[in-house]
Amino acid sequence: MTLWSDLSTGQRIKSMRGKDTTQARLAEMTGLALITVQKAEQDRALTLPTLLAISNALDTQPGVLLGHQEPEQQLHKADRAMMRALSRAVHDTAAGILPHTDEEPPTCEELHAAVTGCWELYWAGRYDAAGAMVGPLLSSAAARLHAQPVGVQAEAAGLLSDAYRIAAYTANLLGARDLAYAAIGHAHVVAERASDDLRVALVGSGRAWVYLRDARLPEALALAEKAANDIEPRFSTATPVQLTVYGSHVNFAAVVASRMGNEVRAADFLSQSNATGARMGEEVRAHGTLFGPVSAVTQAVGINVALGQTGKALTLIKSIHDVGPLTEAAQNRYAMDKAMALADAKLWDDSLDTLEKTLRAAPDWARHQALPRVIADKVGAASTAKLRRVAKLISPRGGYAAGFLPATEKTAL
Repeated sequence: MTLWSDLSTGQRIKSMRGKDTTQARLAEMTGLALITVQKAEQDRALTLPTLLAISNALDTQPGVLLGHQEPEQQLHKADRAMMRALSRAVHDTAAGILPHTDEEPPTCEELHAAVTGCWELYWAGRYDAAGAMVGPLLSSAAARLHAQPVGVQAEAAGLLSDAYRIAAYTANLLGARDLAYAAIGHAHVVAERASDDLRVALVGSGRAWVYLRDARLPEALALAEKAANDIEPRFSTATPVQLTVYGSHVNFAAVVASRMGNEVRAADFLSQSNATGARMGEEVRAHGTLFGPVSAVTQAVGINVALGQTGKALTLIKSIHDVGPLTEAAQNRYAMDKAMALADAKLWDDSLDTLEKTLRAAPDWARHQALPRVIADKVGAASTAKLRRVAKLISPRGGYAAGFLPATEKTAL
């Protein structure tokens, strides 16, 4: 497989430019002559001013174009622009830099509706749209908190914490780990001001997710378990909201334990998850999360796959008949776990069929995922025709695109 560092600077510029931006358009965006852009992509000449102009126009760092660092999971140019704006919003609001306007900031009711809208976009797998919306939301929520009289700031603080958490989730998923750490840290500080135990626990679980994707597994497990224990409710008196937040926490703790190969801890958390889901009887959305009996069993599939328990995963799959109550993103993730279980069972064609169906149904979601590539690598012994079709559907971010295919498949595509 061709690595980013193996490409020439010109090839990296062309890759980051993408198909939607022509050389002529890049010249307009940078103010450079077309011949200068052409020479840069042909590795014939590249001065420092030209490098800086091109990297700025492509919303990336000069080091990325020079091959010193990987691009952020092969983000599209629009994604990179969104992430830059989101980063500014996170850091500016945390520093107390608020919008300069004489207008009254949105009410808490209006902000609550906006937070809900952001979560809807996020759980639909529209991460670019969620990120674009949460940037302005952060500024508005920070302005509302600043305008609130002392003593009545809890609600506004909670909403600002929610906005930071969405920003952290979006950044974490798109590979901007430093921004994810910053945003989740700010979310924690503001959640403490909100005096809301559920929000504090949700932020703790969010930080555990950042740790998980940063391979800090022991710390992720400790934090996830603490967050769940801090809000463990009495089943006899717990509200649906409390059960939803708690159930999602123990489920995530099971995920982390499975990534560590700790079968005993994972099984214990899964038992709590299943009990919570059974108590609820249906899926419930609250505080930007969703949980219920369907969530419990579908996520158990992925957990058993991670533990290498393919038989258990396949048995669970046979028991699942309707994933409609789940969010779109959760449905897609379950499909990936199912495809992986089928691949582990050497049911190559069935695995590729499941993968291809999901990639075609949710291309925007899929381009932000690495798992499709992992599955495609695993099913190399499957139908060549199917594998080629799937490879064409997997975005550069997943690793399969022109220049990023295994050598055996480059000519085929």
